[in-house]
Amino acid sequence: MQRLGFGAFLAPHHPIGENPTLQFRRDLKFVEHLDELGYDEFWCGEHHSSGWEMIASPEMFLAAAGERTKRIKLATGVISLPYHHPYNVAQRMVQLDHMTGGRAIFGSGPGALPSDAHTLGIDPMVQRDRQDDAIDVIRRLMRGERITKKTEWYTLQDAALQLLPLQEDMPFAVASQISPSGMTLAGKYGIGIISLGSMSDQGLLALPTQWGFAEAAAKKHGTTVDRKNWRVLLNWHVAETRDEARQQAKHGLMKWHNEYITGTLQRPGAVPFNSPDEAVDKTAFVEGAASTIGTPDDLVKMIKSVYDKSGGFGTVVGFVHDWANPENTFRSWDLVARYVIPEINGYVAKLRESQKFLIDNRAVFDRAGQAIMAKIMENKDAAEALKVTDSPRFAAASAAVPKGLGKQAAE
Repeated sequence: MQRLGFGAFLAPHHPIGENPTLQFRRDLKFVEHLDELGYDEFWCGEHHSSGWEMIASPEMFLAAAGERTKRIKLATGVISLPYHHPYNVAQRMVQLDHMTGGRAIFGSGPGALPSDAHTLGIDPMVQRDRQDDAIDVIRRLMRGERITKKTEWYTLQDAALQLLPLQEDMPFAVASQISPSGMTLAGKYGIGIISLGSMSDQGLLALPTQWGFAEAAAKKHGTTVDRKNWRVLLNWHVAETRDEARQQAKHGLMKWHNEYITGTLQRPGAVPFNSPDEAVDKTAFVEGAASTIGTPDDLVKMIKSVYDKSGGFGTVVGFVHDWANPENTFRSWDLVARYVIPEINGYVAKLRESQKFLIDNRAVFDRAGQAIMAKIMENKDAAEALKVTDSPRFAAASAAVPKGLGKQAAE
């Protein structure tokens, strides 16, 4: 298994009722927390309705996050391209790239909420074609081209960017759910993908065939796609024990599912949970579950399983939610950084190997203790000092001294 990148995807889905200003500030602190923990990427999206999702401009939020962080990549997850003139999107992304020191990732989508498109008077039937068109124009602008083009949607007249991205080739990524449209766009332009549908059981099952859509489109258009640029989105909340994770997440999970997924979005097929424990059981403890509520070891197992079933990807992205309170949510991401990422990426493998080698070859190292003892006994003062080295307080310093030799010296 290759080393994976790890990121976070903030929609965000905040329960209605909390002070929005404080929510924004807490989300910015969360990005700082991820940066300090060494996460690779942070994503946030664009939403204009539903009440639960407040970030209308991911570029503005990421610019603020860029001032509070040092190394984490900052990604739009996603800009809904049909809602904007493509020239303005290109301009904002270039500015974001410069303001963050070349850490911007440009993620786009057709627009996820029908209510957003309705607000702007956009026919849902044209959204995916508009995203395709906009990606092409934005890529050309960022390469320094001057474009004249007129559509029913926008006009460009001798249009060129006066400032190009700081990065020589800013990463592009498109959102993909269960339909082939996102993967097909990625293949057409040879760009990255973030799979949002993988948060559902059906989405996980579709992953093995999803990559085939990207490869087929790449072949058709003479481009290439690389699995290292494929990001897979998963749900998790972890704690030291499964019971702690359950207790921390169950009430928020039920509220999120019943009031947002079922009550607000009215997602087809979604039915309310009858109890918090049922919410956990049906979300994380059914066959083929797309979410983990448990320990770091449970999440390691989940990620390895999804990786194997998908055929491989480059980055696993965790969906940021408010199932638990802020303190336990921050702790969950801390545990992932401390125990899941090192296990997945093999950072502790050589440490374990070193420990095992010492244990398995104890007899070889006993001679070192004998050599130390010989030198000690040649010196009267050292021999006297040895009488106290059997104390547990000196365990580290006397590790090479054969057990019981301090007692022998005393006798």
